[in-house]
This record gives sequence, C-alpha cells and structure tokens, in this order.
Amino acid sequence: MADFRVLIVEDDPFIAMDIESAVAEQFGDEVELIVVGSVAEARRMTAKQLACALLDIDVVGGKTFDVASALQERGTPIVFVSGAAPHEVPAALRDIRFLRKPFSTREVAAFVKGAIGLPGLKAMQG
Repeated sequence: MADFRVLIVEDDPFIAMDIESAVAEQFGDEVELIVVGSVAEARRMTAKQLACALLDIDVVGGKTFDVASALQERGTPIVFVSGAAPHEVPAALRDIRFLRKPFSTREVAAFVKGAIGLPGLKAMQG
C-alpha cells in the first residue's frame, strides 16, 4: 500500500500522463496517484487524506479554485499546473505555487518531493 496520496486534476489525458509519470518515476510505489479530470471528481477527492495536489485551473465543469480553497483549508500543499495566466487566480489563492504549461517534469517532481517532505524515496530505495 502506498504511503502518500497525490491528487492530479487534469482533463487532458496526455498532460495527466506526463504529470503522473514524473511523480511515479520519482516515488514509485510509495505514492498513490489519484488522477481526475473534472471539478466534480476533484471536489469528491478533497475529503481524502492527501500529501499534495497538482491542479489544472480549467477542467471539465469549470475552474478548480473552490477545490484549491478546500484543500488549502485542510493544509494540503497545492500547485496550479496551468496554461492560464497567474493573474487569473483569485487574490485569496495567489500564494499557491504556479507552474505554467508547458511545465518541466523536474519541477513537478520537485514540488511533490517538497510537499511530502522526504529527501527522495528513489535514492533511499536504490
């Protein structure tokens, strides 16, 4: 069983796979990846215990700002991974880290590594 859960909210399956691969490559079986493509699915996931969340802003069903707010209230580390402009983020959410698409998979892995707070599981396993 995985030690950590990471929520990925992305409605483009190819981008979701890139994010998923970046995290899985770094952390392997230690992380459970929850990938959803809509605001409704993301809302349901906010009740779960999550190590962190990577949110696209514009997905099926609207924007993920209410999801980000709910996760922020729970103390879950969040990063927006989006093609939207950072100034489109509401003022209350502007302290959330923002990775602009196209992103580097290294940036994604570094965010998750920092959120989980471990020096790098892959290095410890090998």
